[in-house]
Amino acid sequence: MKKYLFALAVLCSSMLSAQTEVAPFRPGVTLDGVNYFLPKTVLRVVLTADKAVTVPGEFAAYADRYLRQPAVPMNPSTEWTLKEVSLQAIGMPDSTKAYNIKLKSKTAAPLVRLTDDGLLLSVNTDAEAEPEPQLPRRVAAPKAVNGRDAMTHEILSAGSTAKMAQLTAEEIYDLRDSRNALIRGEADNTPKDGAQLKLMLDNLDAQLFALESLFKGQTLTSTEVQALTFEPTSDPAQTGQRYMLCRYSRRLGLVDADDLSGEPLWITLKPLGNLPATETDADVVKKRAKMEQGLWVNQPATVQVVIEMGSETLLTTEVPICQLGTTEVLSDALFNKKLDTRVTLYQNTGSVKSVE
Repeated sequence: MKKYLFALAVLCSSMLSAQTEVAPFRPGVTLDGVNYFLPKTVLRVVLTADKAVTVPGEFAAYADRYLRQPAVPMNPSTEWTLKEVSLQAIGMPDSTKAYNIKLKSKTAAPLVRLTDDGLLLSVNTDAEAEPEPQLPRRVAAPKAVNGRDAMTHEILSAGSTAKMAQLTAEEIYDLRDSRNALIRGEADNTPKDGAQLKLMLDNLDAQLFALESLFKGQTLTSTEVQALTFEPTSDPAQTGQRYMLCRYSRRLGLVDADDLSGEPLWITLKPLGNLPATETDADVVKKRAKMEQGLWVNQPATVQVVIEMGSETLLTTEVPICQLGTTEVLSDALFNKKLDTRVTLYQNTGSVKSVE
């Protein structure tokens, strides 16, 4: 639920020069106003991978003898294959950028809209909070087939595993012969209706798959989604350096950065042009100090984000980073009784979206 904050001021001619005062928020001191935060940028790296779990068949040891298939899996295994890397830039409240809009008796009455966690969305106008980006949906692996469900009574009654494997192989060959006869139209009970023929073939294929899985095993593949966060610092020197996000293992998937079983996943922030520097000119600083009762907003810096693993570049994109930009102030003259100024900010960056 959004926060709607209204402040009503008494209208009279003697208040035409009154202004809305916005100042740095100091807990326990600024009690007579609306507190808000500007955001910092947190990068969410989303990894989408296929997880293939291989389960050997009950009769794997007899696959070469009865089915002439020597290369079947003999031991269970898991293999992860990284399919996609995506990036989500999310704005989170920055505790170092907390401000207060003071609502005094001689202040132009503002309508202020905030997100639930205190980020400023708009002043004197309506704005909707954006939902947090959703992660891709996980796709579960199919249910494993139980080969014993397709065994005949004779197979189940066999006295040893070797005998069961032999009888299962004979049943597989019989099913294959029946399938081929149906396809060629040579079976005694070949249906003339195409739909009925397809149904019979599908049933034979299901039985064959179940029985063959007792020798060949099964590989069950799911699509897994894993996410980790990286928070850029406000130090411009961080740009251009590689940072290890995690390690990725083909056997275990996402592992900790200190787990040497995985290959490192690197992130690099590359500046696009010169990053903004803090103004130190005496005249500018003096002028800025006079404006500090205005509305504080972010001016983020755009950087190129590169994610790599080994010699492969997995992702290259451009992202605005609040911490590497500057904080600016909109003059308090925009919010006096003579002007009905409406300001809307981008939720994730705290920069100006529109001024009317």
